[in-house]
Formats: sequence, C-alpha cells, structure tokens
Amino acid sequence: MKKTLPVIIILIMLIVTASVVIGVKRTKTVDWEESYDEKSNKPYGVSVLYKELPRLFEDYKVRTVYHQPSSYLSANSEDGYGEHVAEGSYIIIGNSDYLEDDSIDELLNFISAGNTLFLSDYYFPQKLHDTLDVSVDYIENEKDSISYLSLKHLAIKDIKLDRNASDQYFSEFDSINHTVLGYSKIDYKHVNFLKIPFGKGHVYLHTEPKIFTNYHLLKEDRYKYIEGILSYLPDNNIYFDSYTKIQTGYDGDVEKKSNLSWFLEQLSFKWAWYSALVFAFLFMIFNAKRRQRIIRIIKPLQNTTVAFVKTVSNLYFDTKDHKNLIDKKITYFLEKIRTELNLNTNILDEAFVEKLATKTGKKKEDVKKLVNYINLMKSKNEFTEDNLIKLNKYIEAFYSK
Repeated sequence: MKKTLPVIIILIMLIVTASVVIGVKRTKTVDWEESYDEKSNKPYGVSVLYKELPRLFEDYKVRTVYHQPSSYLSANSEDGYGEHVAEGSYIIIGNSDYLEDDSIDELLNFISAGNTLFLSDYYFPQKLHDTLDVSVDYIENEKDSISYLSLKHLAIKDIKLDRNASDQYFSEFDSINHTVLGYSKIDYKHVNFLKIPFGKGHVYLHTEPKIFTNYHLLKEDRYKYIEGILSYLPDNNIYFDSYTKIQTGYDGDVEKKSNLSWFLEQLSFKWAWYSALVFAFLFMIFNAKRRQRIIRIIKPLQNTTVAFVKTVSNLYFDTKDHKNLIDKKITYFLEKIRTELNLNTNILDEAFVEKLATKTGKKKEDVKKLVNYINLMKSKNEFTEDNLIKLNKYIEAFYSK
C-alpha cells in the first residue's frame, strides 16, 4: 500500500490538472463565411429570414428547392411529372454562379409565363447580364467599412450596412424599361436594385446579399429594409433556392467552446465534477486486484436474419417512414445498375434511359416511366404510402420483364 500511495497521489493531481485544462473556456471564434445557408445560425447564414418567410407570406406555400432550377421547374411544369405546377416567386440569395445555362433558360421561361425571380448577389451569371441588358461594377469603401442602403419608393432611407469593403451597383441598364427601386451609397448614390419586365413576369435584381443574413437582420432597424424589398414581390407561393447550400455543405455553430465550460463556471458543479473523477479513479485503483474471472457460457449463434427483417419492417411500418424506404430502394436500385451494367447514374436523363434500355433489352417506354418516377421522388420532400407502393411496382416490373 505504501508503494502505491505516491502513484495514487500523482494520478489524482493529473486528473485535477486535466479537468482544469479541459474546462478552460476557449477563445470564441466567429465564422464570417458568406454561406447564405437557410439552416445556418452563423452571422452570414440566412436562417432568421428563412424562418420568417412563412409569416411574411402566411397565406401561401413556401417551398425549399434543393435541385437545379432546370430539373425542378421542368418537373413542376404543365407538361412535367411533378405534383403541382410551379407558380409564384423564385428567390435566390447569394452564390448564383452555380446557375447553368439550361437553368437560366428554365427560369426565364418561368418568368415569361407570369412569375417572378428575385435574385440578390454581387454579380450574376453572364447569360442573365446579356439577356436582361445589365452590367455590374463596384466601388471600394476606402474610408471605412460602412455604406448605406435605401429604397426609392418607400420611406426607408440610409439603412446602415457595416463590414462592407465595397459596393456593387448597376453601371449600365435600360433606363426606359427598367425600374430603379433602390440605391446603395458610400460617397454618393448608386443604383443597386432593379425591377425588369420579362414576358408576362418580372425579374428583381439586387446587388447586396449580405443584408439578408442573420447578422444584419438582427441589428437595429435593418429588418425594415428587408421587409421593404420583399413587399415588392407579389402575393403568391415562394420557392426558396437551397441548391448551392447543399453543394457547399456549411454547418456548425457560430462559437466553439468546451462542452464542460458552463458546468465548470458553476462552483458547486465544478467541485462535484472534480470529486467524482477523483473517487472514480480511486475506486478503479483499489479494485484492480486479480480475481477469478467468471467463465461465461457461450451459446451457439442463432440465425436471426428473418427476425431482424421483420423487426426493421415493423419499425418502418409503425413510424410510416416512407421517405427512408424510398431513398433506400432508389439507392439500392441505382447501385445495382452501376455494378452490374457499369452505367453512370449521376444524371438520370434521356441518354441514361437509352443506355439502360439498350443494355437490359427492356422497352424504352417502361424504362422511361421508371426513371421519370425516380427523378420525381428525388425532387419531393413529402411522401405517401402510395408513392412507395408505386415505386416498388415500377422496380419489380423492371426486374420481372
């Protein structure tokens, strides 16, 4: 016992020291990455705006779009295979450079049919610049990081925007057909908000996406500027773009610190924690004697495959988790296509249908029905039991013929 006492004391000292080090509050670090992610609570996420949209458009449906506009809008058109016809306002905040030409074409068709596109970004895809006849330039903020925003037709003026190194503005536009709605100002005013007619609808272009983020929306009266901008949108359904946020994959908390920091700031909790650690290690040391181990009776392994399948099936049936089952069936089907037929399943388009029909000897019409239904399931957020049954019938029919 005398020999082990110094070891016990050293261990206790190490435990207490480690607890103190772990409990020290780390320096808070703020992530200023401009993600514009509707799920992010970071300063430049847009979770606050996203949560307020159902209130601002309370009589209308707010849908989140996780796909390229080309696939989503074509699926939800009059000739598409979606469950509704897309009508309303399509909102894109930041990161618009992901828009491909076919998506821009689909958005322009959407607008031309009498709908609305609201796009706020520093710059826009070149095809939009060319089609809408606008040019964007910028001016550096040489004095400080503050500029001011205002709306022309509303009593909203000189809304402060800090942490702003430069202002983007429209250097060229059609002053006859394009309507100026707002300005940004460093030394003098520049046009930063335009309403552009296109077909039967309108495009709203705005060059300061940071104003929609959590940081600015929660500061002073800046929310009035955002409410003013959104008041220009017609009363209709909202389609909120989230495709770019999935690609970039922003997540995490704004501040990083130890999980024990709050407890260790409370004196009673802190000493209770230290005491528990000390007594736990003392218990382990004094009970570390050799003892006869219990001889376990090892039972032969049982084949529980059928029971496992029944349990999992009952679980999905009781919880009605149709989405999970649909995702798994699609994943397993596409994996089988990749491994057995050596086909790329990243893009399920007409070319993929041709290759799959050729390699399997199936009728092209049957293959196309299955592929179109898989694309539909990928674009949906809510599922029913009928969706699952229909998908299962399509897949079983594919394998049976």
